[in-house]
Amino acid sequence: MTSVVTCALPLRLIVSDECSLPVPADLRYDTADPYAVHATFHTGAEETVEWVFARDLLTEGLHRPAGTADVQVWPSHSLGQNVVCIALESEEGRALLHAPARSLDAFLKRAETAVPPGTEHECLDLDQELSTLLEEG
Repeated sequence: MTSVVTCALPLRLIVSDECSLPVPADLRYDTADPYAVHATFHTGAEETVEWVFARDLLTEGLHRPAGTADVQVWPSHSLGQNVVCIALESEEGRALLHAPARSLDAFLKRAETAVPPGTEHECLDLDQELSTLLEEG
């Protein structure tokens, strides 16, 4: 049986040292995809951008710098609050986002309750995954 953990996360897009813009995001953790956190960033009235993060990358990034290349996550402070910086890079450009550390931590703890770290493999049906891969090939 699958379970889904969701969270509305009020991010800030850092434009410069003096300017940031709100970017609401929805995070989703699905036990059917136990290694990943799916994020939907609301960038305009009807526009969204989808990203998928490794759950352990976000968890590590709460406490120390994590990630390389197109996704990097690290703890920081902004306006007197603990934040998690999320730097994203793609063919379309780069973005630096600040997430409230407390909210992200609460979401990840709920995901860990659903699937404790180190037990993700127990959620996967390897026979089904292999069949799916073979059908696609």
